[in-house]
Amino acid sequence: MAGSMSSAPGPRHSRSESLPSSWPDALSQHSTYQYGLRSNQPIYPRPRRFKPAIWRWTILLLILTLCVVALRRLAQPTIPLSPLDLDSRIADQDTYRNPALHPHIFSSPKREVKSPTRWLKENSSPLDEPLPHGSLTSSSRPKAALISLVRNEELEGILQSIRQLEFHWNRKYQYPWIFFNEKPFGEEFIAATSNATTSSTYYHLVPSAHWTPPSHITDNPTPYHDSLTYLGTIGVGKGSMPSYHAMCRWNSGFFYLHPSLSEYDYYWRVEPDVHFFCDIVYDVFRFMRDQDLLYGFNMAILDDARSFASLWRRTRDFMAENPDLLYKGEEEHLSWVLDSANGLEYNNCQFFSNFEIGSLNFFRSSANQRYFEYLDQSGGFYYERYGDAPVHTLSVAMFAPKSQVWFFRDIGYQHDSARHCPPPAAFVDYGSSGGGGGGAGLRRCTCNPTLLDDNFYKLVPMESPQIKPQDTCIRLWLGGKYLAKKPGWSQDAERAFGGDGYGGYLVDGMD
Repeated sequence: MAGSMSSAPGPRHSRSESLPSSWPDALSQHSTYQYGLRSNQPIYPRPRRFKPAIWRWTILLLILTLCVVALRRLAQPTIPLSPLDLDSRIADQDTYRNPALHPHIFSSPKREVKSPTRWLKENSSPLDEPLPHGSLTSSSRPKAALISLVRNEELEGILQSIRQLEFHWNRKYQYPWIFFNEKPFGEEFIAATSNATTSSTYYHLVPSAHWTPPSHITDNPTPYHDSLTYLGTIGVGKGSMPSYHAMCRWNSGFFYLHPSLSEYDYYWRVEPDVHFFCDIVYDVFRFMRDQDLLYGFNMAILDDARSFASLWRRTRDFMAENPDLLYKGEEEHLSWVLDSANGLEYNNCQFFSNFEIGSLNFFRSSANQRYFEYLDQSGGFYYERYGDAPVHTLSVAMFAPKSQVWFFRDIGYQHDSARHCPPPAAFVDYGSSGGGGGGAGLRRCTCNPTLLDDNFYKLVPMESPQIKPQDTCIRLWLGGKYLAKKPGWSQDAERAFGGDGYGGYLVDGMD
Protein backbone atom coordinates (compact mmCIF):
# COMPACT_ATOMS: atom_id res chain seq x y z
CA MET A 1 0.00 0.00 0.00
CA ALA A 2 2.81 2.29 -0.75
CA GLY A 3 2.04 5.84 -1.71
CA SER A 4 4.28 8.31 -3.41
CA MET A 5 7.89 7.51 -2.58
CA SER A 6 10.48 10.12 -2.01
CA SER A 7 13.34 10.84 0.33
CA ALA A 8 14.87 13.94 1.81
CA PRO A 9 18.05 15.27 0.26
CA GLY A 10 21.29 14.00 1.71
CA PRO A 11 23.63 16.16 3.75
CA ARG A 12 25.69 18.72 1.96
CA HIS A 13 29.24 19.30 3.11
CA SER A 14 30.74 22.76 3.27
CA ARG A 15 34.50 23.11 3.18
CA SER A 16 37.04 25.89 2.64
CA GLU A 17 40.27 25.24 0.79
CA SER A 18 43.42 27.29 1.43
CA LEU A 19 45.01 28.80 -1.62
CA PRO A 20 48.26 27.29 -2.83
CA SER A 21 51.50 28.97 -1.76
CA SER A 22 52.17 29.88 -5.37
CA TRP A 23 48.91 31.80 -5.66
CA PRO A 24 50.49 35.34 -5.90
CA ASP A 25 52.89 34.09 -8.55
CA ALA A 26 50.08 32.41 -10.44
CA LEU A 27 48.09 35.62 -10.35
CA SER A 28 51.07 37.65 -11.54
CA GLN A 29 51.16 35.59 -14.71
CA HIS A 30 48.02 37.43 -15.81
CA SER A 31 48.59 40.57 -17.85
CA THR A 32 49.02 43.47 -15.38
CA TYR A 33 51.57 45.58 -17.25
CA GLN A 34 48.92 47.94 -18.53
CA TYR A 35 48.29 49.08 -14.95
CA GLY A 36 51.92 50.16 -14.51
CA LEU A 37 52.93 47.08 -12.47
CA ARG A 38 55.87 44.82 -12.92
CA SER A 39 54.89 41.38 -14.14
CA ASN A 40 56.18 39.74 -10.94
CA GLN A 41 54.50 42.19 -8.50
CA PRO A 42 51.14 41.23 -6.88
CA ILE A 43 48.32 43.69 -7.35
CA TYR A 44 47.79 43.92 -3.54
CA PRO A 45 49.93 42.78 -0.65
CA ARG A 46 48.82 39.34 0.50
CA PRO A 47 47.32 40.32 3.91
CA ARG A 48 45.01 42.93 2.37
CA ARG A 49 43.74 40.59 -0.34
CA PHE A 50 43.34 37.33 1.56
CA LYS A 51 42.21 37.92 5.13
CA PRO A 52 39.32 40.35 4.54
CA ALA A 53 37.74 37.86 2.11
CA ILE A 54 37.87 35.07 4.69
CA TRP A 55 36.29 37.21 7.38
CA ARG A 56 33.58 38.49 5.07
CA TRP A 57 32.56 34.96 4.03
CA THR A 58 32.78 33.64 7.59
CA ILE A 59 30.53 36.38 8.93
CA LEU A 60 28.08 35.96 6.04
CA LEU A 61 27.92 32.19 6.56
CA LEU A 62 27.34 32.63 10.29
CA ILE A 63 24.52 35.10 9.67
CA LEU A 64 22.87 32.79 7.13
CA THR A 65 23.14 29.83 9.50
CA LEU A 66 21.53 31.75 12.36
CA CYS A 67 18.75 32.94 10.04
CA VAL A 68 18.01 29.41 8.83
CA VAL A 69 17.91 28.03 12.38
CA ALA A 70 15.63 30.87 13.52
CA LEU A 71 13.28 30.41 10.58
CA ARG A 72 13.05 26.65 11.15
CA ARG A 73 12.08 27.27 14.76
CA LEU A 74 9.51 29.92 13.88
CA ALA A 75 8.00 28.28 10.82
CA GLN A 76 5.40 25.73 11.89
CA PRO A 77 3.78 24.46 8.68
CA THR A 78 0.16 23.60 9.07
CA ILE A 79 -1.22 20.47 7.48
CA PRO A 80 -4.70 21.24 6.25
CA LEU A 81 -7.61 19.00 6.96
CA SER A 82 -9.53 17.70 4.01
CA PRO A 83 -11.43 20.45 2.14
CA LEU A 84 -14.65 19.08 3.61
CA ASP A 85 -13.42 19.27 7.16
CA LEU A 86 -11.80 22.69 7.45
CA ASP A 87 -14.60 24.10 9.57
CA SER A 88 -14.14 21.41 12.21
CA ARG A 89 -10.54 22.23 13.15
CA ILE A 90 -10.17 22.37 16.90
CA ALA A 91 -9.37 25.95 17.95
CA ASP A 92 -8.34 25.26 21.53
CA GLN A 93 -5.57 22.67 21.31
CA ASP A 94 -5.05 22.82 25.08
CA THR A 95 -8.25 20.82 25.45
CA TYR A 96 -6.41 17.83 24.02
CA ARG A 97 -3.21 18.33 25.97
CA ASN A 98 -4.91 17.29 29.19
CA PRO A 99 -2.85 14.41 30.65
CA ALA A 100 -6.09 12.67 31.56
CA LEU A 101 -6.55 11.88 27.87
CA HIS A 102 -3.19 10.14 27.69
CA PRO A 103 -3.18 7.64 30.57
CA HIS A 104 -0.03 5.66 31.35
CA ILE A 105 2.05 7.19 28.58
CA PHE A 106 5.05 7.98 30.74
CA SER A 107 7.86 5.65 31.80
CA SER A 108 6.94 3.04 34.39
CA PRO A 109 8.29 -0.37 35.47
CA LYS A 110 7.67 -3.05 32.87
CA ARG A 111 6.22 -6.41 33.83
CA GLU A 112 8.32 -9.52 33.61
CA VAL A 113 8.07 -11.54 30.41
CA LYS A 114 9.61 -14.76 29.21
CA SER A 115 12.92 -14.42 27.40
CA PRO A 116 12.33 -14.39 23.63
CA THR A 117 16.05 -15.01 23.06
CA ARG A 118 15.88 -18.23 25.08
CA TRP A 119 12.75 -19.30 23.21
CA LEU A 120 14.43 -18.73 19.85
CA LYS A 121 17.51 -20.69 20.89
CA GLU A 122 15.40 -23.64 21.98
CA ASN A 123 12.91 -23.63 19.10
CA SER A 124 14.97 -22.78 16.01
CA SER A 125 16.38 -25.30 13.56
CA PRO A 126 17.63 -25.32 9.95
CA LEU A 127 14.92 -25.28 7.30
CA ASP A 128 16.13 -28.57 5.88
CA GLU A 129 15.77 -30.30 9.25
CA PRO A 130 12.33 -32.00 9.36
CA LEU A 131 9.86 -31.21 12.10
CA PRO A 132 9.01 -33.86 14.69
CA HIS A 133 6.52 -36.42 13.42
CA GLY A 134 2.93 -35.29 13.82
CA SER A 135 3.73 -31.67 14.63
CA LEU A 136 1.92 -30.38 11.54
CA THR A 137 -1.34 -32.00 12.66
CA SER A 138 -0.94 -31.61 16.41
CA SER A 139 -3.74 -29.95 18.34
CA SER A 140 -1.09 -27.75 19.95
CA ARG A 141 -0.19 -26.22 16.59
CA PRO A 142 -1.23 -22.53 16.39
CA LYS A 143 -4.37 -21.84 14.40
CA ALA A 144 -2.86 -19.47 11.87
CA ALA A 145 -2.83 -18.62 8.17
CA LEU A 146 -1.07 -16.55 5.53
CA ILE A 147 -3.58 -14.11 4.07
CA SER A 148 -3.54 -11.92 0.98
CA LEU A 149 -5.96 -9.44 -0.57
CA VAL A 150 -5.16 -9.79 -4.25
CA ARG A 151 -6.71 -9.46 -7.70
CA ASN A 152 -6.59 -11.79 -10.68
CA GLU A 153 -4.39 -9.37 -12.60
CA GLU A 154 -1.82 -9.43 -9.77
CA LEU A 155 -1.08 -13.12 -10.33
CA GLU A 156 2.60 -12.74 -11.21
CA GLY A 157 3.18 -10.47 -8.24
CA ILE A 158 1.59 -12.82 -5.73
CA LEU A 159 3.40 -15.81 -7.23
CA GLN A 160 6.70 -14.06 -6.55
CA SER A 161 5.68 -13.43 -2.94
CA ILE A 162 4.48 -17.01 -2.44
CA ARG A 163 7.61 -18.58 -3.89
CA GLN A 164 9.96 -16.49 -1.78
CA LEU A 165 8.10 -17.00 1.50
CA GLU A 166 7.71 -20.71 0.78
CA PHE A 167 11.42 -21.06 0.06
CA HIS A 168 12.53 -19.11 3.12
CA TRP A 169 9.97 -20.44 5.60
CA ASN A 170 6.63 -22.09 4.80
CA ARG A 171 7.96 -25.13 2.92
CA LYS A 172 8.79 -26.43 6.40
CA TYR A 173 5.88 -25.15 8.50
CA GLN A 174 3.05 -25.67 5.98
CA TYR A 175 0.59 -23.02 7.08
CA PRO A 176 -2.39 -22.51 4.74
CA TRP A 177 -2.76 -19.64 2.29
CA ILE A 178 -6.07 -17.75 2.20
CA PHE A 179 -6.71 -15.38 -0.71
CA PHE A 180 -9.36 -12.64 -0.79
CA ASN A 181 -10.75 -10.70 -3.75
CA GLU A 182 -13.70 -8.40 -4.31
CA LYS A 183 -14.31 -10.31 -7.57
CA PRO A 184 -14.33 -14.09 -8.19
CA PHE A 185 -10.91 -15.64 -8.73
CA GLY A 186 -10.24 -17.01 -12.20
CA GLU A 187 -9.23 -20.60 -12.90
CA GLU A 188 -5.72 -19.54 -13.95
CA PHE A 189 -5.17 -17.72 -10.66
CA ILE A 190 -6.39 -20.66 -8.59
CA ALA A 191 -4.33 -23.20 -10.52
CA ALA A 192 -1.13 -21.16 -10.47
CA THR A 193 -1.24 -20.22 -6.78
CA SER A 194 -2.21 -23.69 -5.58
CA ASN A 195 0.71 -25.16 -7.57
CA ALA A 196 3.15 -22.66 -6.03
CA THR A 197 2.85 -24.19 -2.55
CA THR A 198 2.47 -27.61 -0.95
CA SER A 199 0.20 -26.06 1.69
CA SER A 200 -3.56 -25.84 1.45
CA THR A 201 -4.98 -22.86 -0.43
CA TYR A 202 -8.39 -21.21 -0.04
CA TYR A 203 -10.13 -18.54 -2.11
CA HIS A 204 -12.84 -16.20 -0.82
CA LEU A 205 -14.87 -13.19 -1.91
CA VAL A 206 -14.91 -9.99 0.11
CA PRO A 207 -18.57 -9.28 0.99
CA SER A 208 -19.95 -6.40 -1.03
CA ALA A 209 -20.99 -4.58 2.14
CA HIS A 210 -17.35 -4.58 3.25
CA TRP A 211 -16.04 -3.18 -0.02
CA THR A 212 -18.55 -0.62 -1.28
CA PRO A 213 -18.99 2.78 0.41
CA PRO A 214 -21.57 2.80 3.23
CA SER A 215 -24.88 4.61 2.93
CA HIS A 216 -23.74 7.70 4.83
CA ILE A 217 -21.26 8.24 1.98
CA THR A 218 -23.38 7.20 -1.01
CA ASP A 219 -26.49 9.11 0.11
CA ASN A 220 -24.59 12.30 -0.70
CA PRO A 221 -21.87 11.25 -3.17
CA THR A 222 -20.76 14.73 -4.26
CA PRO A 223 -18.44 15.41 -1.29
CA TYR A 224 -16.84 11.98 -1.78
CA HIS A 225 -16.12 12.59 -5.46
CA ASP A 226 -14.87 16.10 -4.71
CA SER A 227 -12.50 14.63 -2.14
CA LEU A 228 -11.12 12.12 -4.63
CA THR A 229 -10.38 14.99 -7.00
CA TYR A 230 -8.82 17.09 -4.24
CA LEU A 231 -6.56 14.28 -2.97
CA GLY A 232 -5.38 13.57 -6.49
CA THR A 233 -4.75 17.26 -7.16
CA ILE A 234 -2.52 17.77 -4.11
CA GLY A 235 -0.57 14.59 -4.85
CA VAL A 236 -1.67 12.20 -2.10
CA GLY A 237 -0.56 8.76 -3.28
CA LYS A 238 -3.47 6.79 -4.77
CA GLY A 239 -5.85 9.21 -3.08
CA SER A 240 -7.97 9.57 -6.22
CA MET A 241 -8.51 5.79 -6.60
CA PRO A 242 -11.82 4.54 -5.10
CA SER A 243 -10.48 0.97 -4.98
CA TYR A 244 -7.56 2.07 -2.81
CA HIS A 245 -9.91 3.68 -0.31
CA ALA A 246 -11.93 0.46 -0.23
CA MET A 247 -8.79 -1.61 0.31
CA CYS A 248 -7.61 0.60 3.19
CA ARG A 249 -11.01 0.38 4.85
CA TRP A 250 -11.21 -3.42 4.48
CA ASN A 251 -7.71 -3.94 5.85
CA SER A 252 -8.45 -1.54 8.70
CA GLY A 253 -11.66 -3.01 10.02
CA PHE A 254 -13.13 -5.93 8.12
CA PHE A 255 -10.55 -8.56 7.17
CA TYR A 256 -10.52 -10.15 10.64
CA LEU A 257 -14.32 -10.50 10.57
CA HIS A 258 -14.39 -12.62 7.41
CA PRO A 259 -16.07 -15.98 8.15
CA SER A 260 -13.17 -17.88 6.57
CA LEU A 261 -10.89 -16.65 9.38
CA SER A 262 -13.23 -17.48 12.24
CA GLU A 263 -11.30 -20.65 13.16
CA TYR A 264 -7.90 -18.90 13.20
CA ASP A 265 -6.11 -16.99 15.94
CA TYR A 266 -3.15 -15.51 14.02
CA TYR A 267 -2.44 -14.16 10.54
CA TRP A 268 0.53 -13.10 8.43
CA ARG A 269 -0.36 -10.54 5.78
CA VAL A 270 1.41 -11.05 2.46
CA GLU A 271 1.20 -8.53 -0.39
CA PRO A 272 1.87 -9.12 -4.11
CA ASP A 273 5.29 -8.10 -5.43
CA VAL A 274 7.14 -8.29 -2.12
CA HIS A 275 10.49 -9.90 -1.40
CA PHE A 276 11.66 -12.10 1.46
CA PHE A 277 15.43 -12.30 1.75
CA CYS A 278 16.32 -14.47 4.75
CA ASP A 279 15.70 -17.98 6.03
CA ILE A 280 13.27 -17.93 8.96
CA VAL A 281 14.27 -20.87 11.13
CA TYR A 282 11.46 -20.98 13.69
CA ASP A 283 7.67 -21.15 13.73
CA VAL A 284 6.66 -17.49 13.72
CA PHE A 285 3.12 -18.24 14.87
CA ARG A 286 4.30 -20.42 17.77
CA PHE A 287 6.59 -17.56 18.75
CA MET A 288 3.64 -15.14 18.74
CA ARG A 289 1.51 -17.49 20.83
CA ASP A 290 4.14 -18.62 23.33
CA GLN A 291 5.39 -15.07 23.90
CA ASP A 292 1.82 -13.76 24.28
CA LEU A 293 2.33 -11.28 21.45
CA LEU A 294 -0.47 -9.36 19.76
CA TYR A 295 1.30 -7.64 16.88
CA GLY A 296 4.53 -7.97 14.91
CA PHE A 297 6.21 -5.60 12.44
CA ASN A 298 9.61 -5.03 10.84
CA MET A 299 9.52 -1.40 9.66
CA ALA A 300 8.28 1.78 11.35
CA ILE A 301 7.86 4.71 8.97
CA LEU A 302 6.21 8.04 8.23
CA ASP A 303 3.48 8.42 5.64
CA ASP A 304 2.02 11.52 4.00
CA ALA A 305 0.02 13.13 6.81
CA ARG A 306 -2.19 14.91 4.26
CA SER A 307 -3.85 11.56 3.58
CA PHE A 308 -5.22 11.28 7.14
CA ALA A 309 -5.32 14.92 8.27
CA SER A 310 -8.17 14.50 10.77
CA LEU A 311 -7.25 11.01 12.05
CA TRP A 312 -5.51 12.12 15.24
CA ARG A 313 -8.19 14.63 16.17
CA ARG A 314 -10.84 11.95 15.80
CA THR A 315 -8.69 9.49 17.75
CA ARG A 316 -8.36 11.97 20.61
CA ASP A 317 -12.13 12.45 20.57
CA PHE A 318 -12.55 8.68 20.74
CA MET A 319 -10.17 8.40 23.71
CA ALA A 320 -11.96 11.22 25.52
CA GLU A 321 -15.32 9.53 25.02
CA ASN A 322 -14.12 5.99 25.78
CA PRO A 323 -11.45 6.14 28.50
CA ASP A 324 -12.59 2.77 29.83
CA LEU A 325 -11.39 1.05 26.63
CA LEU A 326 -7.77 2.20 26.84
CA TYR A 327 -5.00 -0.03 28.11
CA LYS A 328 -4.73 0.68 31.83
CA GLY A 329 -1.60 -1.20 32.82
CA GLU A 330 1.45 0.51 34.24
CA GLU A 331 3.56 -0.15 31.16
CA GLU A 332 4.30 2.78 28.85
CA HIS A 333 2.69 2.22 25.46
CA LEU A 334 1.45 5.42 23.80
CA SER A 335 4.30 7.89 24.12
CA TRP A 336 6.28 6.68 21.10
CA VAL A 337 3.58 8.01 18.73
CA LEU A 338 3.25 11.38 20.50
CA ASP A 339 5.42 14.38 19.74
CA SER A 340 6.37 15.97 23.06
CA ALA A 341 7.83 18.98 21.23
CA ASN A 342 4.52 19.62 19.48
CA GLY A 343 1.96 19.50 22.28
CA LEU A 344 1.57 15.70 22.29
CA GLU A 345 0.27 15.69 18.75
CA TYR A 346 0.50 12.48 16.73
CA ASN A 347 3.96 12.30 15.16
CA ASN A 348 2.61 10.25 12.20
CA CYS A 349 4.86 7.27 12.97
CA GLN A 350 3.29 3.98 11.98
CA PHE A 351 4.01 0.31 11.56
CA PHE A 352 4.46 -0.49 7.86
CA SER A 353 1.45 -2.79 7.63
CA ASN A 354 2.39 -4.38 4.31
CA PHE A 355 4.36 -6.68 6.60
CA GLU A 356 2.11 -7.59 9.49
CA ILE A 357 1.85 -10.60 11.79
CA GLY A 358 -0.88 -10.33 14.35
CA SER A 359 -3.51 -11.70 16.65
CA LEU A 360 -6.94 -11.89 15.05
CA ASN A 361 -8.51 -11.91 18.50
CA PHE A 362 -6.91 -8.55 19.28
CA PHE A 363 -8.51 -6.97 16.21
CA ARG A 364 -11.82 -8.69 16.95
CA SER A 365 -11.87 -7.14 20.42
CA SER A 366 -14.69 -4.74 21.26
CA ALA A 367 -12.22 -1.89 21.85
CA ASN A 368 -10.68 -2.15 18.38
CA GLN A 369 -14.06 -2.65 16.74
CA ARG A 370 -15.53 0.41 18.39
CA TYR A 371 -12.52 2.46 17.36
CA PHE A 372 -12.86 1.38 13.73
CA GLU A 373 -16.60 2.04 13.69
CA TYR A 374 -15.98 5.49 15.15
CA LEU A 375 -13.54 6.31 12.35
CA ASP A 376 -15.78 4.75 9.71
CA GLN A 377 -18.75 6.87 10.75
CA SER A 378 -16.59 9.99 10.41
CA GLY A 379 -16.12 9.29 6.69
CA GLY A 380 -12.34 9.49 6.92
CA PHE A 381 -11.77 6.43 4.75
CA TYR A 382 -13.51 8.23 1.87
CA TYR A 383 -13.33 11.98 2.43
CA GLU A 384 -9.67 11.53 3.29
CA ARG A 385 -7.46 8.48 2.74
CA TYR A 386 -7.21 6.89 6.15
CA GLY A 387 -4.77 4.02 5.79
CA ASP A 388 -4.74 0.71 7.62
CA ALA A 389 -1.15 1.37 8.75
CA PRO A 390 -1.88 4.41 10.98
CA VAL A 391 -5.21 2.95 12.07
CA HIS A 392 -3.61 -0.32 13.19
CA THR A 393 -0.72 1.55 14.79
CA LEU A 394 -2.97 3.79 16.88
CA SER A 395 -5.18 0.85 17.82
CA VAL A 396 -2.20 -1.16 19.04
CA ALA A 397 -0.85 1.90 20.88
CA MET A 398 -4.17 2.53 22.63
CA PHE A 399 -5.18 -1.01 23.54
CA ALA A 400 -1.97 -3.03 24.02
CA PRO A 401 1.27 -2.72 26.02
CA LYS A 402 4.54 -2.49 24.11
CA SER A 403 5.67 -5.78 25.63
CA GLN A 404 3.09 -7.53 23.44
CA VAL A 405 4.41 -5.96 20.24
CA TRP A 406 7.44 -7.47 18.51
CA PHE A 407 10.02 -6.04 16.09
CA PHE A 408 10.79 -8.90 13.65
CA ARG A 409 14.23 -7.55 12.97
CA ASP A 410 15.51 -10.89 11.66
CA ILE A 411 13.07 -11.11 8.72
CA GLY A 412 14.40 -9.52 5.54
CA TYR A 413 11.61 -7.86 3.57
CA GLN A 414 11.00 -5.35 0.79
CA HIS A 415 7.91 -3.65 -0.61
CA ASP A 416 8.59 -1.21 -3.43
CA SER A 417 11.41 1.06 -2.22
CA ALA A 418 10.86 0.31 1.49
CA ARG A 419 13.42 -2.34 2.40
CA HIS A 420 14.60 -3.99 5.60
CA CYS A 421 17.59 -6.31 5.59
CA PRO A 422 18.81 -7.48 9.01
CA PRO A 423 22.41 -7.32 10.24
CA PRO A 424 24.12 -10.46 11.58
CA ALA A 425 23.43 -9.31 15.14
CA ALA A 426 19.69 -9.79 14.59
CA PHE A 427 20.02 -13.58 14.50
CA VAL A 428 19.99 -15.82 17.56
CA ASP A 429 22.62 -18.56 17.64
CA TYR A 430 20.54 -21.69 18.17
CA GLY A 431 21.81 -25.13 19.08
CA SER A 432 24.90 -24.00 21.04
CA SER A 433 25.84 -23.34 24.63
CA GLY A 434 26.53 -19.67 23.95
CA GLY A 435 24.46 -16.77 25.12
CA GLY A 436 22.64 -16.31 21.83
CA GLY A 437 22.56 -13.39 19.45
CA GLY A 438 24.85 -12.33 16.67
CA GLY A 439 24.98 -15.60 14.77
CA ALA A 440 26.71 -14.38 11.61
CA GLY A 441 26.94 -17.95 10.31
CA LEU A 442 23.16 -18.29 10.63
CA ARG A 443 22.44 -15.21 8.57
CA ARG A 444 21.29 -16.86 5.38
CA CYS A 445 20.11 -13.75 3.52
CA THR A 446 20.31 -12.61 -0.08
CA CYS A 447 20.58 -8.91 0.77
CA ASN A 448 23.00 -6.43 2.27
CA PRO A 449 22.10 -5.13 5.75
CA THR A 450 20.18 -1.86 5.80
CA LEU A 451 20.72 0.84 8.39
CA LEU A 452 18.26 1.02 11.25
CA ASP A 453 16.88 4.37 10.08
CA ASP A 454 16.46 3.45 6.40
CA ASN A 455 12.93 3.77 4.96
CA PHE A 456 11.96 6.28 7.65
CA TYR A 457 10.41 8.93 5.40
CA LYS A 458 10.46 7.39 1.93
CA LEU A 459 6.67 7.56 1.70
CA VAL A 460 6.54 11.29 2.42
CA PRO A 461 6.56 13.37 -0.78
CA MET A 462 8.72 16.48 -0.90
CA GLU A 463 5.67 18.74 -1.20
CA SER A 464 4.15 17.53 2.07
CA PRO A 465 4.50 20.25 4.75
CA GLN A 466 4.37 17.91 7.75
CA ILE A 467 6.83 18.26 10.60
CA LYS A 468 9.11 15.28 11.14
CA PRO A 469 9.49 13.96 14.70
CA GLN A 470 12.58 14.58 16.81
CA ASP A 471 13.74 10.97 16.30
CA THR A 472 13.17 8.29 13.69
CA CYS A 473 10.10 6.14 14.24
CA ILE A 474 11.91 2.89 14.96
CA ARG A 475 14.15 4.59 17.52
CA LEU A 476 11.13 6.13 19.22
CA TRP A 477 9.67 2.66 19.51
CA LEU A 478 12.92 1.06 20.71
CA GLY A 479 13.77 3.89 23.12
CA GLY A 480 16.63 3.76 25.61
CA LYS A 481 20.14 3.69 24.18
CA TYR A 482 18.82 4.05 20.63
CA LEU A 483 17.88 7.67 21.36
CA ALA A 484 21.27 8.73 22.75
CA LYS A 485 23.04 11.46 20.75
CA LYS A 486 26.70 12.27 20.14
CA PRO A 487 28.13 15.01 22.41
CA GLY A 488 27.87 18.45 20.81
CA TRP A 489 25.60 17.28 17.99
CA SER A 490 22.68 19.56 17.08
CA GLN A 491 19.72 18.55 14.95
CA ASP A 492 19.06 22.15 13.90
CA ALA A 493 22.68 22.65 12.89
CA GLU A 494 22.71 19.46 10.82
CA ARG A 495 19.54 20.50 9.01
CA ALA A 496 20.87 24.01 8.46
CA PHE A 497 23.73 22.49 6.49
CA GLY A 498 21.46 20.25 4.39
CA GLY A 499 21.29 17.09 6.49
CA ASP A 500 18.08 15.32 7.43
CA GLY A 501 18.65 15.85 11.16
CA TYR A 502 19.01 12.18 12.08
CA GLY A 503 22.76 11.69 11.84
CA GLY A 504 23.70 12.22 15.47
CA TYR A 505 22.92 8.87 17.09
CA LEU A 506 25.54 7.12 19.19
CA VAL A 507 24.18 3.65 18.38
CA ASP A 508 23.97 2.83 14.68
CA GLY A 509 21.63 -0.11 15.25
CA MET A 510 23.84 -2.67 13.54
CA ASP A 511 24.77 -4.38 16.81
